[in-house]
Amino acid sequence: MAVSRAQIVDQNFVAHVRGLESAGHRRDPGELVSNELTARQAIEIFESMISSRHLDLEARNLKARNASFYTIGSSGHEGNAAVAAALRPDDMAFLHYRSGGFFVERARQVPGTTPLMDVLLGIVASTDEPIAGGRHKVFGSKALQIPPQTSTIASQLPKAVGAAFFLDRANFLGLPTPVSEDAIVVVSFGDASANHSTACGAFNAAAWARHQHMPCPILFVCEDNGIGISVKTPRRWIEHAYGNRDGLRYFDADGWDVAATFDAASAAAAWVRTQRRPAFLHLRMVRLMGHAGSDYEPAYRTPAEIAADFDRDPVVCTAKALIDAGVLTPIEAVERYEAKRANIIELAGEVADLPQLDSAAAVMKPLQESLEDAVAAAPESLAATVRSGEPDAPLTLAIAINRALQDILDRYPEAMVFGEDIARKGGVYGVTRGLLGKSSSARVFDTLLDEQSILGLALGAGVSGLLPIPEIQYLAYFHNAADQIRGEGATLQFFSNRQYRNPMVVRVAGYGYQKGFGGHFHNDDSIAAIRDIPGVVIASPARPDDAAGMLHTCAAAAKEAGAVCVFLEPIALYHTRDLHEDGDDGWLAPYPSAGVPIGCARTYGEGTDLTILTFGNGLRMSLRVARKLESLGIHARVVDLRWLAPLPTEDMIREANATGRVLIVDETRATGGVGEGVLAALLECGFSGTVERVASEDSFIPLGDAALEVLLSEDTIEAAAVKLAR
Repeated sequence: MAVSRAQIVDQNFVAHVRGLESAGHRRDPGELVSNELTARQAIEIFESMISSRHLDLEARNLKARNASFYTIGSSGHEGNAAVAAALRPDDMAFLHYRSGGFFVERARQVPGTTPLMDVLLGIVASTDEPIAGGRHKVFGSKALQIPPQTSTIASQLPKAVGAAFFLDRANFLGLPTPVSEDAIVVVSFGDASANHSTACGAFNAAAWARHQHMPCPILFVCEDNGIGISVKTPRRWIEHAYGNRDGLRYFDADGWDVAATFDAASAAAAWVRTQRRPAFLHLRMVRLMGHAGSDYEPAYRTPAEIAADFDRDPVVCTAKALIDAGVLTPIEAVERYEAKRANIIELAGEVADLPQLDSAAAVMKPLQESLEDAVAAAPESLAATVRSGEPDAPLTLAIAINRALQDILDRYPEAMVFGEDIARKGGVYGVTRGLLGKSSSARVFDTLLDEQSILGLALGAGVSGLLPIPEIQYLAYFHNAADQIRGEGATLQFFSNRQYRNPMVVRVAGYGYQKGFGGHFHNDDSIAAIRDIPGVVIASPARPDDAAGMLHTCAAAAKEAGAVCVFLEPIALYHTRDLHEDGDDGWLAPYPSAGVPIGCARTYGEGTDLTILTFGNGLRMSLRVARKLESLGIHARVVDLRWLAPLPTEDMIREANATGRVLIVDETRATGGVGEGVLAALLECGFSGTVERVASEDSFIPLGDAALEVLLSEDTIEAAAVKLAR
């Protein structure tokens, strides 16, 4: 019978350690075995390391019995337990999937936690797993200040930078945070992930903050095993790229040397904690069991390369160091190793047959509960401040949003408004003008020009208990960083069973109709990449009063339900005043007195011939068309969807049944646009009338008047309406 890599790694430890000779002396537990590490601490770290090793071994055993679903292990990376030992339990940690030793050691510092059972429950996808409830095997725990991560490829780094960036800012403002005043943030990742643009953006953002003397107490921990799945990292690449990086203090150690790792981690953590600046800890490590259980390593590594890693096995090296220092004897080291094996095998026997998620409702429970709480959330009132002498004059869309933002800043001291150009300039279109002067630079501020860093800041702020309102300058720019919402923001409640939340209201200027200005990047009409993200609330106001009310509702949903809200603002309507004729002020509206419930549409008119379902710029065009239809004897009602996720299905069906004829007016694209979802909802709900759909072309938006050739027009809407009504 063939011997597996896991068995070889296991047998190597036992055989090697049994062959060692005891030291001629016995070390007192309180004595130092390095500059910082005591013998007692070294034994504790060793216990965490062998716990992580046996969890890996048992994951492979369970997989062989078809009882487990996850075999990406930490073997060869167990030295990260020394990093956890050098930190404090309230230093928030965003962990790489090979940071098993760190997780176990962090739990050892917090009484009442059960890390071995928790990891095993995750491996078998049991509903009893305390953080994700069987939805994924993650390293996560509320008690341990470890927000859960899945199989991330550096996507957690911008969020970690955000958490660090807002730590001192929140303390400066006197806001409560989940950690102590001098806490720091740690984030671990692999050497291959360090090359990802997301990681590079995070390093840059931290250095950018440092350059401007902004506190950003984050410790980046690169667990460098020299290979990314099958692709080798160039020799000394991490040291070359980050060993002399301006704005990042560099520390390094061999991860198989527990004393050196602890000393380096202690020095790095102390520097970050006292200086409130970012640091980079480079730990050289090995990967002992391939990428995962299904990985056939001999396909891309030679036997000599694989065998060489055994000499740097951190569990073996730590046992040898403890024996040489007179802390343990060889027999004691093996006895501890075997006792841990027995402990974990016993626990594995308890979890193998535990229940798993068995229905769509069970899987989606966190998403459903979050949405229900978001829908139920409503602001008590809209104006948080008394504006004596301020006339209740009709407002443009831009001014209504501006006033709502100010009211939200007044109501929620934890609210933060930030993005490119939003502070001093007041935004490209003046929407945030004056907010800085009425608030402070700690709460309204400009960021670097990097959308994934902006959204990462928001994620970190949200998980730290703040209420971030980031701005993405144009819809096309959102796509540069969509994974920060898709892979990180929207998943947190799902993978933590709502124990962790990262509330936010992401304001995005978008859509087309800017009279030919800007071309594609300033007239993007594609929101398909947002609409298919589970759990995200999408607001799309068109009228000034709706915009203010909906923005207040989104803030309340974020605050009370932890919702991730995307607030799409039609650029072309920001400063529009008129509806039908020049000077009629038909697009102005007074500031509202109440919020707009999520999933609630708004109907204009009581026409019985035709129902027009639309949103955004489509609302103004449809209202203009509806007047023209009146002269033809066609009486239409126009329904502004307002919410694109969740869709206002009940309102849509009611208004559709009122006429029996529906025209869907969709300014986004024909393929992947909003109209497809509206049409599907009508059919699924049993609407049996006639339906037509008009939309913009499946095209990017060109510059100049050519834009009108591919964007939906009033003429197209009118022609379709006449045909449908007659």
